Amino acid sequence: MPSFLCVSQELPLPSPEAIQFAQPADSRFRTLNPGPIPIPAAPSSRSLVESVSDQRVNLDVISSYQSENGSLSTVSSTVSSEESEKAAYELLAHTPIKSTDAHLVEFSEAMRTVAKALRRVAEGKAAAQAEAAEWKRKYELETAQKQQTKIKDCGSSTGNNLGKLASQRTLETPASDQTACCGNHGICSHEVLQDEVPGSNPRSSHKMVGRKASFRLSWGCNGDKNGQHKHDFVSFEKGDITTAERSNKQILLRWESRPQTVLFITKPNSNPVRVLCAEMVRWLKEHKNINVFVEPWVSKDLLTEDSSHNLVQTWDNDEERKVLHKKVDLIVTLGGDGTVLWAASLFKGPVPPVVAFSMGSLGFMTRFPSQQYRDCLDNVLNGPFSITLRNRLQCRVIRDAAKDELETEEPILALNEVTIDRGISSYLTYLECYCDSSFVTCVQGDGLIISTTSGSTAYSLAAGGSMVHPQVPGILFTPICPHSLSFRPLILPEYVTLRVQVPYNSRGHAWASFDGKDRKQLAPGDALICSISPWPVPTACLVDSTTDFLHSIHEGLHWNLRKTQSLDGPRD
Repeated sequence: MPSFLCVSQELPLPSPEAIQFAQPADSRFRTLNPGPIPIPAAPSSRSLVESVSDQRVNLDVISSYQSENGSLSTVSSTVSSEESEKAAYELLAHTPIKSTDAHLVEFSEAMRTVAKALRRVAEGKAAAQAEAAEWKRKYELETAQKQQTKIKDCGSSTGNNLGKLASQRTLETPASDQTACCGNHGICSHEVLQDEVPGSNPRSSHKMVGRKASFRLSWGCNGDKNGQHKHDFVSFEKGDITTAERSNKQILLRWESRPQTVLFITKPNSNPVRVLCAEMVRWLKEHKNINVFVEPWVSKDLLTEDSSHNLVQTWDNDEERKVLHKKVDLIVTLGGDGTVLWAASLFKGPVPPVVAFSMGSLGFMTRFPSQQYRDCLDNVLNGPFSITLRNRLQCRVIRDAAKDELETEEPILALNEVTIDRGISSYLTYLECYCDSSFVTCVQGDGLIISTTSGSTAYSLAAGGSMVHPQVPGILFTPICPHSLSFRPLILPEYVTLRVQVPYNSRGHAWASFDGKDRKQLAPGDALICSISPWPVPTACLVDSTTDFLHSIHEGLHWNLRKTQSLDGPRD
């Protein structure tokens, strides 16, 4: 019986253009032009020939020739082993070796990877454009609000929308708070620090705000605390651009109604702090008739020492803690800067004014002496007093598995800084950094610090960053031990959005911490988005913002402390 050689099916070969396009996805997304995927070598002619048996077998030989209409012709014949060997050589000479199923699977996987990379680039570009449009909208809204504050009499302008809004707020406040906001030379607490938290109930919000003490923020001009503020910074006259007279930006807080509730935040495991807290709580309740809130563990300590503290209030769960800003008029901290950071972390939205008493080590934000707490609290409760608006960073983690930029984890607020480091890994941290839609750099080193100006005297200073006044609007970009001699720190404007991403070709994971806590792991493909939060932390000043800042770097860091040069010696 004659035998036949039968090739049961044909596999289509990819075109040269398709093979050239099959490239692996570049994890850095900046250059989508890596080398082509290596195509496995075709089997040699010797191996093909040796596979043919010397005996006669049933073979069905397919000879493929390109005709004008692109059809293939199949020729079947009965051949001997010698003839099949000759046919195999002719087949190798005229017909390319077809890829196996495994090669096609590898090729399709590469195509999917390229498509995924292109899709991510497009999504990132769209998200950056949307975020830029949102910031532009916020800027235009803020500009419009500044223009509206120039109106001197809100109540008389009944036809004006701002007048209607002011009259509605006046009707909603109780009789004790009938002093309406005039809008002159400042911002009222209703507009800044008592705005609603997203998702809160408007009806309940108005009821809770009525119990709080209202206040107004104003700016002093040229050192004079008269509430006058120069709004026009730039003037245009006859085609020339000149800067107008500027205020010194010293912000004053004036109470429009007396504060009624004070929240105490204390440093744990400190006997002097516990004793002073009990004394201050007793003095406020007996002499000032002030309601006092404390943390749950502080409430237990106070009740253990003295049963008269049973009127001190606290919260029982996170839901009650989230609405503290609607009940508390003032925050008093007893400790160091870490206590202030903890107090700020309790508020995810607006933060009441903070009076920080120094009972720590350095204390850049704790300027009030604890020994004179009665005089200090009297001045703050009566007002006016200077405050420093300290910006916070709002951070969001976007995982690689997220479908889009909107699928993020819960935002985290940081008053000092966000640190991205290599953790316990022995490899360098590899990070890609973007500012809005612009590429900044790739960080290769121990890590990166994204800091506020309030945090410029903390970890960023130790890593080589500059000290910046806390009211300077900016974001500090400081590398940690970079493996580059030319990598110097940056100070970026406050309105930008920073994106730090771990590329796919990173050797290890990265770790992000926020004010030294809430540590999160960042795997390759994960990203961290940082921007300035709309909710600053207002801290009370002992003198004013600039004086307190200079005093802190002189006393805390002994900045530029040196023996004075002697008078004797050579002279000009």
